[in-house]
Amino acid sequence: MLNMEGLLIETADAVNIQLSQPQIKKFISYYNLLTEWNNKINLTAITDFGDVVKKHFIDSLAASKYISNGQTLIDIGSGAGFPGVPLKIYNESLAVTLLDSLNKRIIFLDEVIKGLNLTNTKAVHLRAEDAACEKQFRQSFDVVCSRAVAKLNILCEYCLPFVKLGGKFIAYKGREDETDTAKKAIKILGGEIEKIDEFNLFDFSRKLIVIKKVKNTPLEFPRQSAKIKLKPL
Repeated sequence: MLNMEGLLIETADAVNIQLSQPQIKKFISYYNLLTEWNNKINLTAITDFGDVVKKHFIDSLAASKYISNGQTLIDIGSGAGFPGVPLKIYNESLAVTLLDSLNKRIIFLDEVIKGLNLTNTKAVHLRAEDAACEKQFRQSFDVVCSRAVAKLNILCEYCLPFVKLGGKFIAYKGREDETDTAKKAIKILGGEIEKIDEFNLFDFSRKLIVIKKVKNTPLEFPRQSAKIKLKPL
């Protein structure tokens, strides 16, 4: 039976991802923190190491090919740190912000940042619709990522206001096709679909929707959460 290190290397190799020894150590430390804290707060229903590697770590890294060295990245609705923390471990040059509305998750993410010595990385306790109206965050990021569970048109209103002109919003989605119903929202919010990347990752389907920011997001967006959900664009 493979040990943690061997299993991580083998799983990453299966999708042509090569991990260095320091990266392997950080992923294993991350897993240990995740399972330790999962006993205190609900972070993930997936706790088996092999499943966490496939469904959280490697899945998060699927977007890495669309991210360049030295870019600024914000993970909206980061939760337990996916995809932001794996992307940071894999590419240390990124400046990463992990945004979540639940303070106990932020406390966990601060422990991850400290425990893994993730430089140029911070966890921020704010709702997305509030953070997007603050000058330091609005249209400030090269890349915005989210694995949050929401329809694409709703997710776009939360996320596109953070993307700078020429930057990208990368939405992690499953097999469902939500692009047609989201086209209106994407256009209103200043985006344009650049690529829809569909693939199978181990035993599940994954779709990355890459949206380029081509115009400034109008100042009236994002609206408050209740309005976004009640009357999606």
